[in-house]
Amino acid sequence: MALSASDVPAMYSLLANSMSGEESVRKPAEAALSQSESRPGFCSCLLEVIMAKDLVSQVDIRLMASVYFKNSVNRYWRNKRDSSGIGSEEKKHLRQKLLSHLREENYQIALMLAVLISKIARIDYPKEWPELFSVLAHQLQSADVLTSHRIFMTIFRTLKELSSKRLTSDQKTFAEISTHFFDYSWHVWQRDVQTILNGFSTLSQSYNSTDPNHYHDELYLICERWLLCLKTIRQLIISGFPSDAKCVQEVRPVKEVSPVLLNAIQSFLPYYSSFQKMHPKFWDFTKRACTKLMKVLVVLQGRHPFSFGDKSVLLPVMEFCLNKITEPGPDLLSFEQFLIQCMVMVKCVLECKEYKRILTGRVMDENGITQEQIKKNILNAVGGVLTSVLPDEGIVLLCNVLIRRYFVLNASDLEELYQNPESFHHEQDMVQWTEKLRPCAEALYIVLFEKHSQLLGPVVVSLLQEAMKGCPTSLTEITPGLLLKDATYGAAAYVYYELSNYLSFKDWYNGALSLELSNDHPNMYIIHRKVALILGQWVSEIKDDTKRPVYCALIKLFQDKNLSVRLAACRSLCLHVEDANFSEREFIDLLPVCWVSCFKLVEEVQEFDSKVQVLNLISVLIAHVSGVIPFADNLVQFFQKVWEESSGESLLLIQLLIALRNFVVALGGQSPVCYNMLLPILQKGIDVNSPDELLEDSMLLWEATLSYAPSLVPQLLACFPYLVEIMERSFDHLQVAVTVIEDYIILGGTEFLQMHASSVARILDLIVGNVNDRGILSTLPVIDTLVQCFPAEVPPLISSTLQKLITVSLRGGDDRDPSKTAVKASSAAILARLLVMNTNYLARLTSEQSTFLLLQKAGIPIKDNILLCLVDVWLDKVDNVSSIQKKAFGLALSIILTLRLPQVLDMLDQILTVCTTVILSGNDDLAEEESSGENLSSSRSHGEGSIPSIELRRRQIKYSDPINQISLETSVRENLQTCATLHGESFNTAIGSMHPASLEQLKQALKMP
Repeated sequence: MALSASDVPAMYSLLANSMSGEESVRKPAEAALSQSESRPGFCSCLLEVIMAKDLVSQVDIRLMASVYFKNSVNRYWRNKRDSSGIGSEEKKHLRQKLLSHLREENYQIALMLAVLISKIARIDYPKEWPELFSVLAHQLQSADVLTSHRIFMTIFRTLKELSSKRLTSDQKTFAEISTHFFDYSWHVWQRDVQTILNGFSTLSQSYNSTDPNHYHDELYLICERWLLCLKTIRQLIISGFPSDAKCVQEVRPVKEVSPVLLNAIQSFLPYYSSFQKMHPKFWDFTKRACTKLMKVLVVLQGRHPFSFGDKSVLLPVMEFCLNKITEPGPDLLSFEQFLIQCMVMVKCVLECKEYKRILTGRVMDENGITQEQIKKNILNAVGGVLTSVLPDEGIVLLCNVLIRRYFVLNASDLEELYQNPESFHHEQDMVQWTEKLRPCAEALYIVLFEKHSQLLGPVVVSLLQEAMKGCPTSLTEITPGLLLKDATYGAAAYVYYELSNYLSFKDWYNGALSLELSNDHPNMYIIHRKVALILGQWVSEIKDDTKRPVYCALIKLFQDKNLSVRLAACRSLCLHVEDANFSEREFIDLLPVCWVSCFKLVEEVQEFDSKVQVLNLISVLIAHVSGVIPFADNLVQFFQKVWEESSGESLLLIQLLIALRNFVVALGGQSPVCYNMLLPILQKGIDVNSPDELLEDSMLLWEATLSYAPSLVPQLLACFPYLVEIMERSFDHLQVAVTVIEDYIILGGTEFLQMHASSVARILDLIVGNVNDRGILSTLPVIDTLVQCFPAEVPPLISSTLQKLITVSLRGGDDRDPSKTAVKASSAAILARLLVMNTNYLARLTSEQSTFLLLQKAGIPIKDNILLCLVDVWLDKVDNVSSIQKKAFGLALSIILTLRLPQVLDMLDQILTVCTTVILSGNDDLAEEESSGENLSSSRSHGEGSIPSIELRRRQIKYSDPINQISLETSVRENLQTCATLHGESFNTAIGSMHPASLEQLKQALKMP
């Protein structure tokens, strides 16, 4: 039943009760609202509550109504099959009503209404709501300041929503909006900026602040409207025009708007200092306005680099930004967010790929000029601009300013370093480069150096030498010289790759860096931290004769009293241990101290990122350095403690699981010593109720645990059912799951099968027929191993899977698809093995009615006996399988000779030819395959300390394979005699029809006279 205007009072009461602090009142109201939201008229009632004049003061209730309205639009506005949705007449009413109530005084409700209109416009514009923008534009003509502010808020939100639609038709629609709406928005923006600047001029002259408050409020609302208008213009230019980097067509608004935006910045900046004390509200706006204007310029350059590259745009913008970076003045130095955007702009221009791409292609425009030529002309102009604003002396100046002014730690940095060193480390090490001034300056410096390394290499080395000379290593006071040395050390660390052509690390280390570590004064923490950073960054330049001293230096820094120094050393140690040229021989005696320092550091740090960093080092050490076993007990206690303290911290738990996997591999056959700690963690990780992000690493840990387990303990045996739940959820971890199953089969044998046969059958039935060819190919070896190890017990348990393999083997369509051919051949090989090892079962399975029905359902026609159809596959795919599978084919074909079927004689020539080929080439192929298998296993285990015990068992199973033990030659000889006895003269006729050469080869293979 639909709701109507008479239900509005009841709706108001429900909304009011839904906000009650008493659960007995709130719960029934929430339930009633939930039941009503799908009823026609629900949104109309909510809108009446929101817009009721007598409820203006009831902000909370109106806001709650707007929230329910938004949720209903998200759920029911778009008609779906499983819901009635909102009727077209009600939608029309709601759209009209929303546009008639744009002058909402409460900001939060006005914002919610703007969002509502944007959500509806995403679905209805332009087909159902073509008049949206024309109505908004018309209302702007006569709107007061508040109404126009709300309209521009609505326009911006709607444009933002529409711009995210990616279909070509939607983008074309947005381009049309930009064409019609840009000029008007730009006109309003320019008018407002003059109004604001005039108002600011008046404010700056009224020292006594005697202006009426309503004047301030109206001016501030104009300021906010102007910002919304700026965002609107940005959205129109960014999303309303295709990027000129692709189409090489000039985007006129970029050239029109950019210089005016720059002028606005220059006009607003003087008020940054004058408003700070007298007009804090307008000072805050000035900061936001200048920062936003620069951000818009940055975005315009990124979206339309060629239009922005015009001399009238790029030249003044780059001159302005470089001037503010190099000569900011005392007032602007505190305006970090603005300086950051200036640096971002310069960095984006310097590394813009469109300004340096290799030009190819000859696409012509209407005037016969190639796009290549157009781009060349633009690039030449851009190159000229960059050369004029950044000549060699300008590049050197910028480099010097970045290092001397922006790299140097300030008073607040130093206070943080000494008072909260852990936070200081992470802020310096992990903060986004666009969020803080120093990281931003460092990012700009790196780009500048990479682009002009030949010019700046000697400059940075000279600056480094100057700083080291001006601040001896024996200094104990924090002086400007020491801070400059810290800055230059950082500059040298960040560009190690290019700077190594101008600076010998060995000489630098012996002459300065090593001496810095001899001074243990607390004020040297600054330099010690930077030395730790350098030793990690320059790892590729540290040669054999310097490795040992550097390792010792890092271990010393890892024991420093300041946490920021130790964490920096921790990261650098990771880089060294993971380095391809890491020397374990030079490091091994330092390992005990390193372990102790790791355990001590993880106890002292408080922040999550610190724990992850230390755990990462421990994981790397376990993976790359031998000698873990003496510290196994300590590591077990450490891992147990980390596990207990990291509940809910998925990133830390992932790092722990990686470390545990490395630990198990390092322990090898002694891994059971950690089972008391390890297995509860493993069980938690593979539980499908645990966080999804832990499952992948938990599965890898499970695989490693099984690989190195000397035997299958009860706790590990009890884990297997978890795999059924994992596979029932998804096949995302199929490759690892298949290895886990195989490991259980090899390791657990009969005991495992007795406990978990039904689970194995369930998993295989889930996989076969439901995954792609790659997934099946990874699973088939498991089925093969099962049949090999348990030929009597397993086939009846996995009959459903085997029937699917028959279907796979007999299905066509693999002629031009190598992966399907591989799946078909490998499936047929398993069935051949089954015939050899349990002949009666396969004969029974192929004659069952359920098998025929499955083949019929798959559209596979069966004229003859299913077993004879498989013979055709064995004959056809013998060249597509491995040597052991070829022999299985041969043995299966020899068994077929014993069937009392006349069709066997029709195939006799082909069967004997295949068997002959396999016999004559079999020994060489098997020897080659075994050799390659051993090499593969050897390469797999290289660097892990030992061959996994599971690998040794896998080899034993391979060597004891009955297929290897049975003589194909003897089998063919004996079964050929049986065939002759069964078929008598018909057999002689069939043999006589064979080609003499084939018959001679057969006699040679069977060693017959």
